[in-house]
Amino acid sequence: MKNPVIFDTDPGIDDAFAIHHALYHLEINLIGLTTVFGNVPVETAAKNAKILVEMAGQDIPVFQGASGPLVAPHKGFPDFIHGADGFGDINLPDPKGSIEKTYAPQFIIDSVRKQPGEVTIIAVGPLTNLAMALRMAPDIAPLVKEVIIMGGAAKEYGNISAVAEANIFNDPHAADIVFRADWPMVMAGLDVTHQVILHRKEAEELAQKVPRIGGFLLDAADLYFKFYNGAFGIDGCYFHDPCATAYYVNPDLFGSIDAAVRVSCEGPAFGQTLIKPKGHPGPSTEWDGCRNHKILMQVKDAETKDEVLGTIAQFAD
Repeated sequence: MKNPVIFDTDPGIDDAFAIHHALYHLEINLIGLTTVFGNVPVETAAKNAKILVEMAGQDIPVFQGASGPLVAPHKGFPDFIHGADGFGDINLPDPKGSIEKTYAPQFIIDSVRKQPGEVTIIAVGPLTNLAMALRMAPDIAPLVKEVIIMGGAAKEYGNISAVAEANIFNDPHAADIVFRADWPMVMAGLDVTHQVILHRKEAEELAQKVPRIGGFLLDAADLYFKFYNGAFGIDGCYFHDPCATAYYVNPDLFGSIDAAVRVSCEGPAFGQTLIKPKGHPGPSTEWDGCRNHKILMQVKDAETKDEVLGTIAQFAD
């Protein structure tokens, strides 16, 4: 039996690629999608997650979670990147099914307690649901097999400020709680996601192979591509969230360092992930008691895209 996976998400266009990768991959046993504010309001995120599940012809429950940060004021939604609907303003019809009544952090707690040592959490949005689950049930951390996140940056510049990555910036207090928890983590941050560019031509090729799913992803990504072209001059987009699912199915695509992580919650470094590599001799005490996590630093970019797009092309439609 494949190990269970909870996918925590705020779909979101790159989320849609990652979710379809997870929905179709034969080695990913997706037991639930938990949703959080981020790219869109949490209600829209839950609706979008349900749309993606139904689009894939699957019956995986969707749980709605946190609607805003733990402490910091909410700083708004990036409509100009993902569209007001999260899918590039293509205005898909509402899903047929309903969102589960259980609160997302409670679903995480229940799932981990039911299958201790077996559940992996892949989180590609702000980490508020995970932090709330830890606050509600601190005992769950050692029961989680692994937490894989898309978020943060070790050496790379930020994408929402000079130093901060957007998911961490959206709730740095939650992220600091999550990084300090006693569970093994993998950080797929901007250090690797900025090395993986999905070109428009590749999305067009996917749409030709699987017109229904690939066509949706191409249509949704149009606004995303336009943003990245204007902001960075690339004919495509950074392939952020799919790096997390690609790591889950094939860790050999990535190289890493071990480091403890804290998150700055104030000042010009607000939202910055602060990395202390394993064995660093500095006398700082701020990382005391923090376990070392796996920080991804290198990636085989072509193979990572092949993993994600190839899975969708093989099993979608």
